[in-house]
Amino acid sequence: MTWLIAAVVLVVAAAGLLRWRRPAWYWLTFGVTLAALRVLIRYGAVMDACGLTVPPSRWRLALARATNRPIPGPRAPRILRIHPTRTGLVLRLKLQPGQDAFDVAASCDRLRHSFGMYGVTSRELRSGVVEVRMTGYDVLKRVQMPARLDTRPMRVPVALREDGAVHYRDYRAVPHALTLGATESGKSVYQRNLVAALAPQRVALVGIDCKQGVELFPLARRFSALADNPDTAAELLDALVAHMEEVYQLIRAEQRITADVPDAEIAADIWDLPEDLRPVPIVVLVDEVAELALFATKEEEKRRDRIVTALARLAQLGRAAGIYLEICGQRFGSELGKGITMLRAQLTGRTAHRVNDESSANMAFGDISPDAVLAAIQIPTDMPGVAIAGDSTGGWSRIRAPHTSLRQAVNICNRHADLVPDLPALASFRPALDGPKRLPDPAVESAPAAA
Repeated sequence: MTWLIAAVVLVVAAAGLLRWRRPAWYWLTFGVTLAALRVLIRYGAVMDACGLTVPPSRWRLALARATNRPIPGPRAPRILRIHPTRTGLVLRLKLQPGQDAFDVAASCDRLRHSFGMYGVTSRELRSGVVEVRMTGYDVLKRVQMPARLDTRPMRVPVALREDGAVHYRDYRAVPHALTLGATESGKSVYQRNLVAALAPQRVALVGIDCKQGVELFPLARRFSALADNPDTAAELLDALVAHMEEVYQLIRAEQRITADVPDAEIAADIWDLPEDLRPVPIVVLVDEVAELALFATKEEEKRRDRIVTALARLAQLGRAAGIYLEICGQRFGSELGKGITMLRAQLTGRTAHRVNDESSANMAFGDISPDAVLAAIQIPTDMPGVAIAGDSTGGWSRIRAPHTSLRQAVNICNRHADLVPDLPALASFRPALDGPKRLPDPAVESAPAAA
């Protein structure tokens, strides 16, 4: 009997240690079984307490009276499937007549407390079926991306969501995006993850970094073009606009709209062209966009209007030509001048890291979701990398990118430097890969020889 008590104490101590030091391991060994039992045992009472039940139907009441049986109780949504994952549980529920998916979404916080889970979110799969995702621990505290990722052309994983799912950046679904964040909020790490994920793909990377290139120039071996000042950025954007027009001419020449060609094969963008004719897609990364929009003289104002006009044209017309924008900055509002709000309206994807004021969050989500604005201003300062990701549909989620050092990103870019495509339109902006010249050693006067 003593050895049994010792074994139980040892198991309990091991579970407590794992829960404290390695919550992911605790979940996979002990937590998932305990959580599933807790959900199944408490399910009916919790649904009733949360107001997610409906009274019995009239025919059931009539049948109970006719057969002299007890009156049936209220009915909760039926569990179609309970599926454990590496971070939590996934419940698929069949709603009862009269219930709505919004009722489940409004009760997520109460479900979290009742089932003893870390987080609960829900989404409607189809009419009458709701998926409830529960997380057993804080997956954003120590981000660990799953080993198996659903990577496709122009669709790359960049972060982990708070419900344990992977956050993907899909350029064909969301062509252009805006990323905001204060200093030391994790914006640069998010950008590094994006570049590192795109490096192995058949894509041209174009960077504009007006901080003298300190963020993007270390990754230069994988970039097809780089600009480190507003003057070069203006010329580079003009070259991209000219390249976009050439791609449209190619699409027109290969559009195949004759009567003997099926409608499904008519080309309207580069992805409808044959692979041997398809131009390489281009991702344009702009670091600190405010540096492109600020001006102090008349000449700088003309350059600023030229830059903003080119960006707006690329945002409006670049998707079909395979040109996608990733614009980053600390603020992005009307104070940057005319044309900025028109440009922001074309940026479907929105990501906001920790911001210093509510107006900055409104720049990202004010026209999308008030709840996302509130979540963005509540990001703590001791959690760099945590961000709110949303799009123009109003949906949003809390994400965090895994920490990627600049050295790791440089190594990935150097490893895939051979994938840099040959783009004649951008050849003059190709970054120089030679290191800085070493300064000559200072002359040292020699002491006079002794007589």
